Amino acid sequence: MSVFNSSGQYPRFFLTGFSGLESVYGFISLPIFLVYIISVAGNISILFIIRTEPSLHQPMYYFLSMLAFSDLGLSTTTLPTMFSVFWFHAREIPFDACLVQMYFIHVFSITESAVLLAMAFDRFVAIKEPLRYATILTNNVIIGIAFTIAGRALALVFPASFLLKRLQYRAVNILSYPFCLHQDLIKTTVSSRRVSSIYGLMVVICSMGLDSVLLLLSYLLILATVFSIASKSERIKALNTCISHICAVLTFYTPMIGLSMIRRYGQNASPIVHVLMANVYLLVPPLMNPIVYSVKTKQIRNRILKKFKKQKV
Repeated sequence: MSVFNSSGQYPRFFLTGFSGLESVYGFISLPIFLVYIISVAGNISILFIIRTEPSLHQPMYYFLSMLAFSDLGLSTTTLPTMFSVFWFHAREIPFDACLVQMYFIHVFSITESAVLLAMAFDRFVAIKEPLRYATILTNNVIIGIAFTIAGRALALVFPASFLLKRLQYRAVNILSYPFCLHQDLIKTTVSSRRVSSIYGLMVVICSMGLDSVLLLLSYLLILATVFSIASKSERIKALNTCISHICAVLTFYTPMIGLSMIRRYGQNASPIVHVLMANVYLLVPPLMNPIVYSVKTKQIRNRILKKFKKQKV
Protein backbone atom coordinates (compact mmCIF):
# COMPACT_ATOMS: atom_id res chain seq x y z
CA MET A 1 0.00 0.00 0.00
CA SER A 2 1.42 3.40 -0.99
CA VAL A 3 1.44 6.11 1.65
CA PHE A 4 1.91 9.80 0.94
CA ASN A 5 2.93 12.58 3.27
CA SER A 6 0.92 15.65 2.31
CA SER A 7 3.98 17.85 2.73
CA GLY A 8 5.71 15.92 -0.05
CA GLN A 9 3.89 14.06 -2.80
CA TYR A 10 0.20 14.84 -2.83
CA PRO A 11 -2.35 12.04 -2.38
CA ARG A 12 -5.44 11.90 -4.59
CA PHE A 13 -8.88 12.55 -3.15
CA PHE A 14 -12.19 11.60 -4.75
CA LEU A 15 -15.55 13.00 -3.74
CA THR A 16 -18.64 10.80 -3.58
CA GLY A 17 -22.17 11.54 -4.74
CA PHE A 18 -25.11 9.16 -4.51
CA SER A 19 -23.45 5.82 -5.19
CA GLY A 20 -25.37 3.65 -7.62
CA LEU A 21 -27.42 6.56 -8.97
CA GLU A 22 -24.83 7.96 -11.37
CA SER A 23 -27.16 7.43 -14.35
CA VAL A 24 -29.68 9.90 -12.90
CA TYR A 25 -27.24 12.55 -11.68
CA GLY A 26 -28.67 14.93 -14.27
CA PHE A 27 -32.09 14.75 -12.61
CA ILE A 28 -30.64 14.86 -9.10
CA SER A 29 -28.70 18.01 -9.94
CA LEU A 30 -31.86 19.92 -10.93
CA PRO A 31 -33.33 20.30 -7.41
CA ILE A 32 -29.84 20.99 -6.04
CA PHE A 33 -29.37 23.73 -8.62
CA LEU A 34 -32.82 25.14 -7.79
CA VAL A 35 -32.00 25.15 -4.07
CA TYR A 36 -28.74 26.96 -4.83
CA ILE A 37 -30.44 29.63 -6.96
CA ILE A 38 -33.17 30.25 -4.37
CA SER A 39 -30.61 30.36 -1.53
CA VAL A 40 -28.34 32.85 -3.28
CA ALA A 41 -31.20 35.01 -4.56
CA GLY A 42 -32.95 34.99 -1.19
CA ASN A 43 -29.90 35.91 0.86
CA ILE A 44 -28.75 38.58 -1.60
CA SER A 45 -32.27 40.04 -1.50
CA ILE A 46 -32.18 40.15 2.31
CA LEU A 47 -28.80 41.92 2.24
CA PHE A 48 -29.93 44.36 -0.47
CA ILE A 49 -33.18 45.28 1.27
CA ILE A 50 -31.51 45.86 4.64
CA ARG A 51 -28.75 47.87 2.97
CA THR A 52 -31.09 50.13 1.01
CA GLU A 53 -33.86 50.65 3.60
CA PRO A 54 -32.83 53.13 6.33
CA SER A 55 -35.76 52.00 8.51
CA LEU A 56 -34.12 48.56 8.74
CA HIS A 57 -30.81 49.89 10.04
CA GLN A 58 -31.45 48.42 13.47
CA PRO A 59 -29.59 45.79 15.54
CA MET A 60 -32.02 42.97 14.71
CA TYR A 61 -31.56 43.47 10.97
CA TYR A 62 -27.80 43.90 11.25
CA PHE A 63 -27.66 40.44 12.81
CA LEU A 64 -29.97 39.16 10.08
CA SER A 65 -27.48 40.54 7.54
CA MET A 66 -24.72 38.54 9.22
CA LEU A 67 -26.87 35.41 9.03
CA ALA A 68 -27.57 36.01 5.32
CA PHE A 69 -23.86 36.57 4.66
CA SER A 70 -22.85 33.33 6.40
CA ASP A 71 -25.57 31.44 4.48
CA LEU A 72 -24.33 32.95 1.23
CA GLY A 73 -20.77 31.91 2.07
CA LEU A 74 -21.86 28.38 2.95
CA SER A 75 -23.74 27.98 -0.34
CA THR A 76 -20.97 29.35 -2.56
CA THR A 77 -18.36 27.23 -0.77
CA THR A 78 -20.26 23.97 -1.05
CA LEU A 79 -21.95 24.05 -4.44
CA PRO A 80 -18.94 24.11 -6.85
CA THR A 81 -17.79 20.60 -5.98
CA MET A 82 -21.36 19.34 -5.84
CA PHE A 83 -21.94 20.54 -9.38
CA SER A 84 -18.64 19.07 -10.55
CA VAL A 85 -19.74 15.67 -9.20
CA PHE A 86 -23.36 15.71 -10.35
CA TRP A 87 -22.99 17.57 -13.65
CA PHE A 88 -19.58 16.54 -14.95
CA HIS A 89 -18.88 13.36 -12.94
CA ALA A 90 -15.58 15.01 -11.98
CA ARG A 91 -14.91 13.50 -8.58
CA GLU A 92 -11.21 14.18 -8.06
CA ILE A 93 -10.27 17.22 -6.00
CA PRO A 94 -6.74 18.48 -5.26
CA PHE A 95 -5.71 18.08 -1.63
CA ASP A 96 -5.11 21.80 -1.09
CA ALA A 97 -8.47 22.67 -2.67
CA CYS A 98 -10.13 20.14 -0.38
CA LEU A 99 -8.49 21.73 2.67
CA VAL A 100 -9.60 25.20 1.56
CA GLN A 101 -13.19 24.07 1.03
CA MET A 102 -13.21 22.25 4.36
CA TYR A 103 -11.84 25.36 6.08
CA PHE A 104 -14.52 27.69 4.74
CA ILE A 105 -17.40 25.22 5.22
CA HIS A 106 -16.56 24.93 8.90
CA VAL A 107 -15.81 28.66 9.26
CA PHE A 108 -19.22 29.62 7.87
CA SER A 109 -20.97 26.90 9.92
CA ILE A 110 -19.36 28.14 13.15
CA THR A 111 -20.13 31.72 12.13
CA GLU A 112 -23.80 30.88 11.61
CA SER A 113 -23.99 29.19 15.00
CA ALA A 114 -22.52 32.29 16.68
CA VAL A 115 -24.80 34.66 14.75
CA LEU A 116 -27.84 32.68 15.93
CA LEU A 117 -26.59 33.09 19.50
CA ALA A 118 -26.12 36.85 18.96
CA MET A 119 -29.67 37.07 17.58
CA ALA A 120 -30.98 35.34 20.71
CA PHE A 121 -29.16 37.93 22.83
CA ASP A 122 -30.70 40.65 20.65
CA ARG A 123 -34.21 39.27 21.27
CA PHE A 124 -33.54 39.04 25.02
CA VAL A 125 -32.42 42.68 25.21
CA ALA A 126 -35.38 43.82 23.06
CA ILE A 127 -37.86 42.07 25.37
CA LYS A 128 -36.11 42.73 28.70
CA GLU A 129 -35.03 46.34 28.10
CA PRO A 130 -37.13 47.75 25.24
CA LEU A 131 -36.49 51.37 26.24
CA ARG A 132 -32.70 50.88 26.44
CA TYR A 133 -32.48 48.54 23.43
CA ALA A 134 -30.84 51.05 21.08
CA THR A 135 -28.44 52.33 23.74
CA ILE A 136 -27.28 48.80 24.70
CA LEU A 137 -26.86 47.45 21.18
CA THR A 138 -25.09 50.42 19.62
CA ASN A 139 -23.32 50.25 16.26
CA ASN A 140 -19.95 49.91 17.98
CA VAL A 141 -21.22 46.99 20.07
CA ILE A 142 -22.62 45.24 16.98
CA ILE A 143 -19.36 45.78 15.07
CA GLY A 144 -17.47 44.31 18.03
CA ILE A 145 -19.78 41.28 18.11
CA ALA A 146 -19.32 40.80 14.34
CA PHE A 147 -15.51 40.88 14.59
CA THR A 148 -15.58 38.50 17.58
CA ILE A 149 -17.79 36.04 15.68
CA ALA A 150 -15.59 36.12 12.58
CA GLY A 151 -12.33 36.02 14.55
CA ARG A 152 -13.41 33.03 16.62
CA ALA A 153 -14.45 31.02 13.55
CA LEU A 154 -11.29 31.83 11.58
CA ALA A 155 -8.98 31.13 14.52
CA LEU A 156 -10.65 27.89 15.63
CA VAL A 157 -10.64 26.18 12.22
CA PHE A 158 -7.16 27.18 11.00
CA PRO A 159 -5.16 24.78 13.24
CA ALA A 160 -7.40 21.91 12.08
CA SER A 161 -6.33 22.51 8.48
CA PHE A 162 -2.69 22.75 9.53
CA LEU A 163 -2.89 19.47 11.47
CA LEU A 164 -4.50 17.65 8.53
CA LYS A 165 -1.76 18.95 6.25
CA ARG A 166 0.88 17.17 8.34
CA LEU A 167 -0.78 13.74 8.27
CA GLN A 168 -0.07 10.83 5.92
CA TYR A 169 -2.66 9.49 3.50
CA ARG A 170 -3.07 6.64 1.06
CA ALA A 171 -2.25 7.22 -2.58
CA VAL A 172 -5.99 7.20 -3.38
CA ASN A 173 -8.60 8.34 -0.85
CA ILE A 174 -12.38 8.11 -1.25
CA LEU A 175 -14.37 10.70 0.67
CA SER A 176 -17.96 10.13 1.78
CA TYR A 177 -19.57 13.30 0.43
CA PRO A 178 -19.49 15.61 -2.61
CA PHE A 179 -17.61 18.15 -0.47
CA CYS A 180 -14.79 18.08 2.08
CA LEU A 181 -15.46 17.91 5.82
CA HIS A 182 -12.94 17.62 8.65
CA GLN A 183 -14.36 14.41 10.11
CA ASP A 184 -14.34 12.82 6.65
CA LEU A 185 -10.72 13.72 5.88
CA ILE A 186 -9.56 12.36 9.24
CA LYS A 187 -10.93 8.92 8.37
CA THR A 188 -8.66 8.66 5.33
CA THR A 189 -5.36 9.17 7.16
CA VAL A 190 -3.04 6.24 7.81
CA SER A 191 -0.97 8.03 10.46
CA SER A 192 -2.00 8.79 14.03
CA ARG A 193 -5.14 10.93 14.03
CA ARG A 194 -5.38 11.40 17.78
CA VAL A 195 -4.28 15.05 17.94
CA SER A 196 -6.47 16.06 14.99
CA SER A 197 -9.46 14.19 16.39
CA ILE A 198 -9.09 15.73 19.86
CA TYR A 199 -8.68 19.19 18.39
CA GLY A 200 -11.71 18.70 16.14
CA LEU A 201 -13.78 17.70 19.17
CA MET A 202 -12.54 20.75 21.08
CA VAL A 203 -13.56 23.01 18.18
CA VAL A 204 -17.08 21.55 18.18
CA ILE A 205 -17.39 21.90 21.97
CA CYS A 206 -16.02 25.47 22.02
CA SER A 207 -18.19 26.62 19.14
CA MET A 208 -21.50 24.90 18.43
CA GLY A 209 -21.59 23.05 21.74
CA LEU A 210 -21.10 26.24 23.76
CA ASP A 211 -23.41 28.22 21.48
CA SER A 212 -26.24 25.70 21.84
CA VAL A 213 -26.00 25.80 25.64
CA LEU A 214 -26.00 29.60 25.65
CA LEU A 215 -28.90 29.61 23.18
CA LEU A 216 -30.92 27.42 25.53
CA LEU A 217 -30.02 29.67 28.46
CA SER A 218 -31.01 32.75 26.45
CA TYR A 219 -34.44 31.34 25.72
CA LEU A 220 -34.95 30.36 29.34
CA LEU A 221 -34.25 33.99 30.26
CA ILE A 222 -36.53 35.19 27.44
CA LEU A 223 -39.36 32.94 28.65
CA ALA A 224 -38.87 34.10 32.25
CA THR A 225 -39.03 37.72 31.07
CA VAL A 226 -42.09 37.11 28.90
CA PHE A 227 -44.05 35.38 31.67
CA SER A 228 -43.30 38.29 33.98
CA ILE A 229 -45.23 40.62 31.64
CA ALA A 230 -48.70 41.27 33.05
CA SER A 231 -50.59 41.71 29.78
CA LYS A 232 -51.40 38.51 27.86
CA SER A 233 -51.42 40.36 24.52
CA GLU A 234 -47.99 41.82 25.26
CA ARG A 235 -46.68 38.35 26.14
CA ILE A 236 -47.92 36.97 22.82
CA LYS A 237 -46.49 39.96 20.96
CA ALA A 238 -43.10 39.47 22.62
CA LEU A 239 -43.02 35.75 21.78
CA ASN A 240 -44.02 36.45 18.18
CA THR A 241 -40.83 38.47 17.72
CA CYS A 242 -38.88 35.25 18.41
CA ILE A 243 -40.70 32.92 15.99
CA SER A 244 -38.43 33.58 13.00
CA HIS A 245 -35.32 33.11 15.12
CA ILE A 246 -36.61 29.87 16.63
CA CYS A 247 -37.27 28.55 13.11
CA ALA A 248 -33.72 29.51 12.07
CA VAL A 249 -32.26 27.73 15.12
CA LEU A 250 -34.25 24.56 14.43
CA THR A 251 -33.33 24.68 10.73
CA PHE A 252 -29.64 24.86 11.63
CA TYR A 253 -29.37 22.44 14.54
CA THR A 254 -31.87 19.73 13.53
CA PRO A 255 -29.99 18.62 10.36
CA MET A 256 -26.67 18.88 12.23
CA ILE A 257 -27.93 16.59 15.01
CA GLY A 258 -29.42 14.24 12.40
CA LEU A 259 -26.10 14.02 10.55
CA SER A 260 -24.23 13.37 13.81
CA MET A 261 -26.68 10.61 14.78
CA ILE A 262 -26.38 8.97 11.35
CA ARG A 263 -22.57 9.06 11.54
CA ARG A 264 -22.56 7.66 15.08
CA TYR A 265 -25.31 5.03 14.93
CA GLY A 266 -26.04 4.52 11.24
CA GLN A 267 -23.06 2.43 10.17
CA ASN A 268 -25.43 -0.06 8.54
CA ALA A 269 -27.44 2.63 6.77
CA SER A 270 -27.09 3.09 3.03
CA PRO A 271 -24.33 5.52 1.94
CA ILE A 272 -27.06 7.42 0.13
CA VAL A 273 -28.64 8.24 3.51
CA HIS A 274 -25.32 9.65 4.77
CA VAL A 275 -24.86 11.81 1.66
CA LEU A 276 -28.47 12.97 1.79
CA MET A 277 -28.21 14.04 5.44
CA ALA A 278 -24.95 15.90 4.75
CA ASN A 279 -26.58 17.72 1.84
CA VAL A 280 -29.58 18.64 3.99
CA TYR A 281 -27.25 19.95 6.72
CA LEU A 282 -25.42 22.29 4.35
CA LEU A 283 -28.17 23.22 1.86
CA VAL A 284 -31.34 23.60 3.92
CA PRO A 285 -30.38 26.47 6.32
CA PRO A 286 -29.26 28.84 3.51
CA LEU A 287 -32.47 27.98 1.66
CA MET A 288 -34.92 28.28 4.55
CA ASN A 289 -33.58 31.28 6.48
CA PRO A 290 -34.42 33.96 3.88
CA ILE A 291 -37.80 32.31 3.26
CA VAL A 292 -38.67 32.22 6.97
CA TYR A 293 -37.58 35.80 7.61
CA SER A 294 -39.33 37.07 4.47
CA VAL A 295 -42.59 35.38 5.46
CA LYS A 296 -42.56 35.87 9.24
CA THR A 297 -40.94 39.32 9.52
CA LYS A 298 -43.45 41.98 8.53
CA GLN A 299 -40.88 44.69 7.85
CA ILE A 300 -38.86 42.49 5.47
CA ARG A 301 -41.99 41.17 3.76
CA ASN A 302 -43.38 44.68 3.20
CA ARG A 303 -40.09 45.92 1.73
CA ILE A 304 -39.90 42.95 -0.66
CA LEU A 305 -43.48 43.54 -1.84
CA LYS A 306 -42.73 47.23 -2.20
CA LYS A 307 -39.71 46.48 -4.42
CA PHE A 308 -41.77 44.15 -6.61
CA LYS A 309 -44.53 46.73 -7.00
CA LYS A 310 -42.00 49.35 -8.08
CA GLN A 311 -40.57 46.99 -10.70
CA LYS A 312 -44.05 46.28 -12.11
CA VAL A 313 -44.78 49.99 -12.41
